[in-house]
Amino acid sequence: MDAELEKLVEAGKLTSKAAGQLEKLKPGTFCLHKSWGFGRVREWNLLLNQIVIDFASKKSHLMQTQYAAENLTPLAPEHFLVRKATELASIKNLARENPAALVRNILESLDGRATAEQISEWLVGDVFTESEWKRWWESARKALKASGAFSVPVKKTDPVQIRGEGVSHADELVAAFNKAQQPKEQIAALDQIIKTHQQFKEPEKQLQQIIVTIENTAARNQKMHPELAFELIMARDDLLARVQSLHTTHIGLTLSKLILEEEKRLISILPKLPAAKEKRVLQALPIALGQRWTERALSLMEESHGRMVGQIPRILSEAGQDAELRTMLERSIREHSATSEMFIWLCSERHKWRELITPDLLAAILSALEREQHHAPGRASKLQRLLVEDRPLLGEIFSQADVALARDAMRRLQLSPLFDELTKRSLLARIVKVYPELESMITEVQPQEKTAPLIVSWSSLEKRRAEYEELVRVKIPENSKEIALARSYGDLSENFEFKAAKQMQSVLMRRKAELEQMLHNARGTSFENPDTSRVSIGTIVTLRDVEMNKEEIYTILGAWDGDPDRHIISYQTAIGQALLGHEIGKTISLNTEHGAAQFTIVSIQPAPQDRTAHAPELASESAIEAAMAE
Repeated sequence: MDAELEKLVEAGKLTSKAAGQLEKLKPGTFCLHKSWGFGRVREWNLLLNQIVIDFASKKSHLMQTQYAAENLTPLAPEHFLVRKATELASIKNLARENPAALVRNILESLDGRATAEQISEWLVGDVFTESEWKRWWESARKALKASGAFSVPVKKTDPVQIRGEGVSHADELVAAFNKAQQPKEQIAALDQIIKTHQQFKEPEKQLQQIIVTIENTAARNQKMHPELAFELIMARDDLLARVQSLHTTHIGLTLSKLILEEEKRLISILPKLPAAKEKRVLQALPIALGQRWTERALSLMEESHGRMVGQIPRILSEAGQDAELRTMLERSIREHSATSEMFIWLCSERHKWRELITPDLLAAILSALEREQHHAPGRASKLQRLLVEDRPLLGEIFSQADVALARDAMRRLQLSPLFDELTKRSLLARIVKVYPELESMITEVQPQEKTAPLIVSWSSLEKRRAEYEELVRVKIPENSKEIALARSYGDLSENFEFKAAKQMQSVLMRRKAELEQMLHNARGTSFENPDTSRVSIGTIVTLRDVEMNKEEIYTILGAWDGDPDRHIISYQTAIGQALLGHEIGKTISLNTEHGAAQFTIVSIQPAPQDRTAHAPELASESAIEAAMAE
């Protein structure tokens, strides 16, 4: 032992165990600290009972000898971090030429195991950039698997390990399958066996029992978890196809028979499968169901709200069933029964279905959006975003349409509660681009075309008037000041602030004109004494689904009223228009999220009166001008 260390031990400043540890931490030695990480001992100052260490983030750090002995781990020269610090060029060369050797060095420095994240922490920054690491690790994983000396997990969060001697990769995969407790774990292990089936030297001896286990597990899970049974049987079939010496032990347990037995539950089973396996089941429908497979595939498409909507048309097309698909799509559009996913798919594939891209499609889309808004108020759906963001769509819908149909569609858009006013104007402008003669429907230059009065509640009218008052008294004057200030900066051609303020002025003035027109047409009411002999504005209507025998209640109020959570709807909605004027006992057809359904009117009651006081008159033009001049 170093003489100076002996003196510290004799003086009681250092324990014998600590002194022995410090012997391994002489100046020049590399070490690890649990908090400060990798470092190197620079010098001892035993007279002051201290040693000096250079850490990456703390140079010349002083540490008491006893503490250093207890908290520093000396590193051997072959430790990866030491090699990286002393021979970085050699490490980079090893990473290029022998990734498996580099990873082995890292794992040996980490007690034989490390996750991908731990490995990246030691390589990214010094050896690789982040993007270089990702590319290198993909190839390194393949090299590790090919070497047979490493256990490479499926999950990225599980550690890579140096494999014990005498344990082959094939044996390890079988052990992982046998260790799996849940069907999902068995499926994951089985996928790895299938990918590396060539490594099994005695497949019948090593894998036949796995076939037995798979089939028993599938049979047990079919009733409660049929999606697992499907996955297991497809995985079994993949293994049997690759290893000819294996055989099934359940002759009747086939994918076709499984489809036939679970046909009624396919709509709930298929979305739970991975996309590739869902496609395999759909492709197996002709063998399983025979001549009626086309009808079943079409019904699955109509009922689905997922990726099947895109899968099924491809399979039908491959089988030459485009005519049947077209007939179903035409009917769904005509009856307004198609799901939003079907419309999204059709619009994205419209180059193949030009004959279906007509004004009828827009009407069906708006009906679907109204159903969505009823069930999920305030949330923009994918279909709504598609209609707004796919700018060529409306032009294509009306490219071959009669002008009267375009005019009707514009009127429906103007009355629709689905879009804000600016979005409406954008949609209308796309139709006007095809029919310039309809521009007056936006600019309202034809006073002879009177707009029908809007029946609105006093409370909604008050909100619109409050918005108008804020616009003309606050927002427009503030914008005028912004324009004046921006103009003072000079050079208007390069003045971004001026351009932005002028653009905002256009938006505000357009909204002002819209509100004025809306308020001019509005007729306020408190829904007092409504006609309850038939469905009218201001009534509560109870409907009974003829098929399901379930009741639904709707309160039909003014044009600007709507609260789907409370089943309050505007009389201008599709449901409101369908109900108005009908008496108790009348059966009518309504479009629901599941298609057209028959409802009988059970009762008609008066809705609660709107107790809001009459809204004040609009601000006069002189008042507006005065506010803008302030």
